[in-house]
Amino acid sequence: MSKSILSLIKPHHHPKPSSSSSLPPHIKTLIHDVIQILKTNQSHHSLQSRFAESQIIVSNVAHFVIDRIHNPQHGLYFFHWASTLPFSSPLNNVAYSSLLKLMVKYRLFSEIEIVLEDMKNRNFKPTLEALNSVICVYAEYGFVDKAVKMFYMVCELYNCFPCVVANNSLLNCLVKNGKVDVACELYDKMLERGGDHGLDLVVDNYSIVIVVKGLCDVGKVEEGRKLIDDRWGNGCVPNVVFYNVIIDGYCKKGDLKRATRVFEELKLKGFLPTLETYGALIDGFCKAGKFQVVDQLLNEMNVMGLNVNVKVFNSIIDAKYKYGLVDKAAEMMRMMTEMGCEPDITTYNILINFSCSGGRIKEAEEFLERAKERTLLPNKFSYTPLMHAYCKQGDYVMASDMLFKIAETGDKPDLVSYGAFIHGSVAGGEIDVALMVREKMMEKGVFPDAQIYNVLMSGLCKKGRFPAAKLLLSEMLDLNLQPDAYMYATLVDGFIRNNELDKATELFEVVMSKGIDPGVVGYNVMIKGLCKCGKMTDAVSYVNKMKIANHAPDEYTHSTVIDGYVKQHDLDSALKMFGQMMKQKYKPNVVAYTSLINGFCKIADMSRAEKVFRAMQSFNLEPNVVTYTILIGGFSKTGKPEKAASFFELMLMNNCLPNDTTFHYLINGLTNITNTTLLIEKNEENDRSLILDFFATMISEGWSQVIATYNSIIVCLCKHGMVDTAQLLQTKMLRKGFLMDSVCFSALLHGLCQTGKSKEWRNIISGDLTKIDFQTAFEYSLKLDKYLYDGKPSEASYILLNLIEDSKLSDQQGEVQRVTST
Repeated sequence: MSKSILSLIKPHHHPKPSSSSSLPPHIKTLIHDVIQILKTNQSHHSLQSRFAESQIIVSNVAHFVIDRIHNPQHGLYFFHWASTLPFSSPLNNVAYSSLLKLMVKYRLFSEIEIVLEDMKNRNFKPTLEALNSVICVYAEYGFVDKAVKMFYMVCELYNCFPCVVANNSLLNCLVKNGKVDVACELYDKMLERGGDHGLDLVVDNYSIVIVVKGLCDVGKVEEGRKLIDDRWGNGCVPNVVFYNVIIDGYCKKGDLKRATRVFEELKLKGFLPTLETYGALIDGFCKAGKFQVVDQLLNEMNVMGLNVNVKVFNSIIDAKYKYGLVDKAAEMMRMMTEMGCEPDITTYNILINFSCSGGRIKEAEEFLERAKERTLLPNKFSYTPLMHAYCKQGDYVMASDMLFKIAETGDKPDLVSYGAFIHGSVAGGEIDVALMVREKMMEKGVFPDAQIYNVLMSGLCKKGRFPAAKLLLSEMLDLNLQPDAYMYATLVDGFIRNNELDKATELFEVVMSKGIDPGVVGYNVMIKGLCKCGKMTDAVSYVNKMKIANHAPDEYTHSTVIDGYVKQHDLDSALKMFGQMMKQKYKPNVVAYTSLINGFCKIADMSRAEKVFRAMQSFNLEPNVVTYTILIGGFSKTGKPEKAASFFELMLMNNCLPNDTTFHYLINGLTNITNTTLLIEKNEENDRSLILDFFATMISEGWSQVIATYNSIIVCLCKHGMVDTAQLLQTKMLRKGFLMDSVCFSALLHGLCQTGKSKEWRNIISGDLTKIDFQTAFEYSLKLDKYLYDGKPSEASYILLNLIEDSKLSDQQGEVQRVTST
């Protein structure tokens, strides 16, 4: 044994005394004296003198001494001294086993490994007791693989199983670490050979409970129940704990019917339900939102004299908040206080989480302060929701402060905490902040998992920073972390957006070669990229691959291919794909119809374009701005401005905001009319169009065609309450050198009055108008009143009347001043 490890050992305070064994008095005295020498830090000469005096060989009593030492440093010192004595018998496996037990007692894991390795090299066999203790301590601290290794060592060395305590520790460790299959396998082995070596020493009731709980935790409740039935009366004594585990398993699985059935069976067999029984049922019914049953269970508990504990209250409060029953949750909080049940930190964490999810950070901070006032210690579950909320608000200083708070609680920020911060930063658009936190977490020894890499790469792709995303992908693959199917789809899309179709195709093929299913979303991304680049044959090939992979092409797949064909001027193929879509009973979406409309507009077949539009409406699909703009552009280009104007008005009636392209098409269509008289006549013959009515009136009154077009559009926008859009268009008029005129002034004033801003118009509409301009504005206002209020004067018209009167009064005052001055 190395002396260097002595310096690493710190004495364990207040050790429990070991049990004494029957030893001769002179041996007991020797052991006592040796321990006293070790305690007083005397030299090895004192030890040598005492043994020489006793004439007892050190190796014969070494294990007795080590068994009674209560300080690992003293034990190691004595062991080292005893094992290096010249002309003395070497220490045997019993002494080594005693040292091993001492190291186990004080949880000195590196020293345990050293002792075991040394024994292996010397071909020493640890005692069964020592190995049992090693299994227990490894299991207690979650060293699953090492505990299993020790289990098999016992089987190999002693042809039996460890003791029941060690077995239960191992089974419990396996279940806690999600290795339920391994636990079941070992349990079966224990049962197979247990009979030959005394079953009561291998497994007991608790062993069965552990395995059943493990099965229930992974949703295999029926298997757990069968295990109890098979062992019933055969090493398995029924008690309420078994029922509680099964009930909890069914509740966690959401099978409340079976849970209730087992609950009734429990009572029929004469068992009294415990607080744990009711707690499991209440938690299950809370998660299902069945609060009437929860109330019945609470009443039943009250009748039985069982006090509701804070854990049960927390389940109810949390569920009521999640189901939006805020008042009921508050009522439960009051009941909790009235019953003398003090809230714990979990209670406050529930309140903090609820407040943060609603964006009420101040309220969450107040709950945190209240928890501290009650001397409750906040934990990472207290600070993580606040961190998320701060990230959403863009307050990354406070969010990072939450990370430090987690560290202050003694809980080092873990993968979940860092992941929450990174996810919140990316969601808030702060990808650089997220990348910086990733660097910090790696410096602290916490390494990102696949989910964090996925979030970061997705954020980089959305920001157009594709080279950085590719670097992260390389780093991720070097660490043997696989992106998920969604992330691969994002990366493929990123390559396509970066005009790297070949790399996108290569990556997609690699994904499939690895056996990763891209899913419908992944295929659609690839198909969209190929269609965008005009590679329709390849796009259709991927549609077929999609079918082979048992993924049915959806509405998005079909509409993407239809749009691709249209953009390649292959309307026949687009119509064929549309027919297949209908035949397969897929409801075409807006994109599919809009693409076909675009195809017919491109070949100037406006009749069929309009038919497709009507068919689209018959399926209750709302046309979008692209649909309307394509039709307005098509009719404008084919010399049918009256049809373009009618679709523009239909667009506004359906509350669809036009964009710059819409205005461009409509303005070009109206300003390029060569025969305005014919247009006026057409408008008078058919249903009068507001936009054409104002356009015709302005033209007949001598306004220029461009100004008449702009003003007619602004009038139409204001009539439909789209004042902001009208103002933006008026700003564009100003940039082109067209100042505010009377018609535009009148239209904007109408729009502001309609939206309740009649008192603010002076701060919004700017323009230097004369009395004549106001008079003209008033005339057009009356014309607009006919469309808005059946000819009744509007608020805008009254404002204009007042402006005219004010201008007359101003003129009279000016005339008086002129006369008096002369």
